[in-house]
Amino acid sequence: MQNWLLYCGRAIVIIMCPVEWCPPNRPSPADYIHLASNLLTALLLLKITQRSPKMLPHSAMQLSIIIFAMGTSMHLVGDSITQRLILSGYQPHLPLRENPIIQNVTPKTLIYSFELVSYYDEGLGHVMWGVPFLLILFLYFTGCFTHSEEERSMPYSAWLLLGPSALFYWCVITEGQIFILFTFTLFAMAAMVVQQRHRGFGLNSNGLFLLSSFSVAMALVVLWVAFLWHDPVLRKRYPGVMYVPRPRAFYTLHILKTHQPHGYPSSQG
Repeated sequence: MQNWLLYCGRAIVIIMCPVEWCPPNRPSPADYIHLASNLLTALLLLKITQRSPKMLPHSAMQLSIIIFAMGTSMHLVGDSITQRLILSGYQPHLPLRENPIIQNVTPKTLIYSFELVSYYDEGLGHVMWGVPFLLILFLYFTGCFTHSEEERSMPYSAWLLLGPSALFYWCVITEGQIFILFTFTLFAMAAMVVQQRHRGFGLNSNGLFLLSSFSVAMALVVLWVAFLWHDPVLRKRYPGVMYVPRPRAFYTLHILKTHQPHGYPSSQG
């Protein structure tokens, strides 16, 4: 719920207070909401580990949360810069070097700086927050097994939250480009269920909710990929076997019909 409130709140702030209204050399209100989301998510992950029925490795959890905070910080900076580049005509659905504004940059060596920002955001940053995020959830999942038959069902409130939860994980997978990490985590969860079932254990309501959310999210990703399977532009932007287009690229390509460069408001006066 916290993620959805801040995620939707950030989108509303972007609409009500566009980036072009803010000084280009300062964070926008949406950036501050992004920062709050990163901090609160790290705090909630820490609380999740503390509430696990199973004692989790304390040092590993602390290290994972530290790495998660560093990765989300990289993503925040890269995302903020990308928002400002979009105002200047940058098109996320095109490879970086094929963007017209990047091709017109002088001197040409500045392209390496843009590629470095992109690597910190979409490469190293996504790995540094994706791996610890999924690791913490998986370790919490390992403690969600019980002998009690009464605890092996989800309450009505959990069924109501299943759709929003799965949709959030779909956003995390597609926008964060962590499909491979997510797939391995889901397979590890399924293997853990099979192993514990042979020992007479079953998932409690929290474990069922997490596994169900991941499973529905995977189904949504499959539908998303199937829907865009024959898109030639996105195919070129996301080459390879693991073709999972980002929603932002789909938006700038198919929903944002025309994208004219905008001028920045003056940061003085």
